[in-house]
Amino acid sequence: MRTFERRHWKMAAATLGVVTLLSTAACSGGGDDAAEDGKITLTVDTFGVFGYDELFEQYMEENPNIVIEENNVTDLNADYVPQLQQNIAAGSGAGDIVAIEEGIVQQFFLSQGDNFVDLAEYGAADLEENFLPWKWEMGKGPNGEIFGLGTDIGGMSMCYNKTLFEDAGLPTDREEVSASWETWDDFIEVGKKFQKADTGASFISTVTPYFNAINAQSGSHTFFDTDNNLVAETNPVIKDSWALVEKMVDEGLSANLPMWSDEWNAGIQNNVFATLPCPAWMLGHIENTAGESGRDQWDVASVPGEGGNWGGSWLAVTTQSEHPEEAAKLAMFLTSPEGQISAWNAANTLPSSPQALEDPAVTEFTREYFNEAPVGEIYATTAKELKPVYYGIHNAQVSEEFRKALEAMEQGQVSPEEAWNQAIEGAKRASGQ
Repeated sequence: MRTFERRHWKMAAATLGVVTLLSTAACSGGGDDAAEDGKITLTVDTFGVFGYDELFEQYMEENPNIVIEENNVTDLNADYVPQLQQNIAAGSGAGDIVAIEEGIVQQFFLSQGDNFVDLAEYGAADLEENFLPWKWEMGKGPNGEIFGLGTDIGGMSMCYNKTLFEDAGLPTDREEVSASWETWDDFIEVGKKFQKADTGASFISTVTPYFNAINAQSGSHTFFDTDNNLVAETNPVIKDSWALVEKMVDEGLSANLPMWSDEWNAGIQNNVFATLPCPAWMLGHIENTAGESGRDQWDVASVPGEGGNWGGSWLAVTTQSEHPEEAAKLAMFLTSPEGQISAWNAANTLPSSPQALEDPAVTEFTREYFNEAPVGEIYATTAKELKPVYYGIHNAQVSEEFRKALEAMEQGQVSPEEAWNQAIEGAKRASGQ
C-alpha cells in the first residue's frame, strides 16, 4: 500500500496570497509582457490546497522561458470568489489561469463565458477521455466551448476523531463506525450518545458543512433548477437538509464554530469537535491545521446517506491573459492524468481523470496521518459513480445567505422558523428572484 507522509508544503504563496490577489485588482490582467530576458510570467489564481508546488517546479524546469506565480487564498467564499468576481467584472486583475470551483462553475462558464478562452483553440478538444464525462461536460460553455479543464472532485467521507470516540465509549474501528450511521438519522443518534458521554467536546463543529454534504447527495439540483429558477423554498432536498441540521442543533450536537474561522481551526487543533464531513481535499486541511499533535487522532469512515460530491474545480484561462497559448498549455499540463496523480500524491486532491483514479498511486494509497486510512480505496471506489449536482448561476450568493441564517439559528439568535424565512428572503434578494 502506498502511504502518505505529511509534506511541509510551501506556504509562502498562501501566506501572502490575500495581499497578492487583492493588489492585482488595479493591474492589467494576467501575466506581464515577456520580460527583457525573454521569460513569460504566468499567474495562477487558486484557493485552498491544490498540490501544485512540485508541478510548477517541474514545468518551469522543462520550460525555462516560463515563470509561474501562484496567488492563493484559504477561504473560497469569503475571499476568493468575491475577488474573482470583481476582477472579472473590472476586466483586469485576474490571473492568466483561474480556478473555478463547482459552486460557481455555472455562474462563470454559462453566463460570463466571454471572459474565458475557448481551450479548444489550443487542442483541448482532444482531451475528453482524460476526464469523467460529467466533469468534462460541466467545463463547457453554452455553445460547447471548452472553458475549463477539470482538476479534482471532492468525493465524500466522514472524518471522526478516534480519540474523542474512545473517550465517549463509542466504537473506533472505521468499519464499525461506518456501520453505526448508515443514515443521517443514525448519525444524529450516535451524536446524542456522544454528547451524553460528556467528554467536554461537541459531536459536530457547526451545521453548515453537514447541510452542504446532505445537499451534495441529491444528484440533481439544490437552490436552483436547471433553468436557473430559484426553488430553494420548495425543493425537498433543501427542506430535508434543513430539517436534519435543525435537529442537530435541537439535540445540542454543535460547538457553534463558524466554518473556516480562526475558532473553527483552533477547534481542529484542540479536539473541540468529533466529526467533520470530509471530501478528499478536507484531509489536507485537517492535517495542516492539527499538525503533529493531531497525528493518529483522526480517522476516515463512510458518510451517512448516498455518498455524494462536495467540491472540485476546473482551470480556466481568462481573456485578460496576454499569453493565452502558454497559459492553455500550462492548464493542460496541470490537469493531465499525470498532473492529477502528482496533485493527489501532494495533497490528496481526488482526481477527475479516470486513468488517474485507476492508477495504483491512487487506489493503493493509505494516509499515515489518519491511522493509515485507505483513503485511495475509500474515495476512488465511489468516484466514478458520482452524479453531478446543478447549482445555478447565483449559487455562491444564495449559499452565503443560507450560511448566515444557519449560523444565526445555531447560535440562538433567531428561531428555526425565523432562520428559514431569513434564508429564503436573502436567497430571493441575492438571486434577483
